[in-house]
Amino acid sequence: MEISVLPDADAVAREAAVFIAGEARSAVADRGRFTMAVSGGRTPWQMLRLLAHEKVPWKGVHVVQVDERVAPEGHPDRNLTHLRERLVEEAPLRPEQIYAMPVDERDLESAVGRYALTLREIAGSPPVLDLVHLGLGADGHTASLVPGDPVLDVTDADVALTGVYQGRQRITLTYPTLNRSRTVLWLVTGSDKAGMFVRLRDGDLSIPAGRVRRDHALVFADRAAAERS
Repeated sequence: MEISVLPDADAVAREAAVFIAGEARSAVADRGRFTMAVSGGRTPWQMLRLLAHEKVPWKGVHVVQVDERVAPEGHPDRNLTHLRERLVEEAPLRPEQIYAMPVDERDLESAVGRYALTLREIAGSPPVLDLVHLGLGADGHTASLVPGDPVLDVTDADVALTGVYQGRQRITLTYPTLNRSRTVLWLVTGSDKAGMFVRLRDGDLSIPAGRVRRDHALVFADRAAAERS
C-alpha cells in the first residue's frame, strides 16, 4: 500500500483528480476504455469537480457506483445526484456513461442481480474495474461494507444488498469486486479518521476496510487523518 500525506482535504482532492486522469488516459490508450467505481463524500465530490477540468478521454470513460443508499431519485442522500452534478453537468460525460445502482426499484434483490449483469457487460466476466475509489469511515467501514453486516461475508456475488445503516438500506459492491480491480484509490481526510487510518495502514483485518487488497492500493490522506501515523 502506497501512502501519500498531503496538507489538507483540498490537496487530497487535487492529487486524486490528477491521478485518475492519468489512469484514464493510460487505460483508454491500452484497452480502449476506463471503468471507474466511485464512492460518495465531500472530498470525492471536490475530486470529481476538479477531474471535470482535467485532460480525460471522456468518450472512453464508464463510471459505476461503489455503493448507494436506498432513496428516491434526486434525493440529496443519493450519491448518484452528486455524480451527475459533477460529471454530466461539469464534464463532457454523457448520462449513459454513468451506471446508476437501481435502488429505487421495489424488488431490490432483483435490482442487485441486474447491476451485477451491468458490471459484466462493461467490465468483463468476472468484472475487472480499472479503478475503485474508496473512503474510510470512522467506524472502519468502506463502501457499504459496515461492521457486523452479513454482506461482509459475501464471496459469491459482485453486488449485494445490505442491512440498514445510518437509517438507510444500501446496495454495495462486494469484496470480490473491489479486490479484483486493477487499482484501489483511498481518500482519507479528517481527524475523526485518524485511528482507523492507522488500522488501515497496518492491514487490520478486524475492520471492514482492512479486508480490501493492499497491493495496487494508493492512499491520499490529509495531515489531520494521518496525525497518529
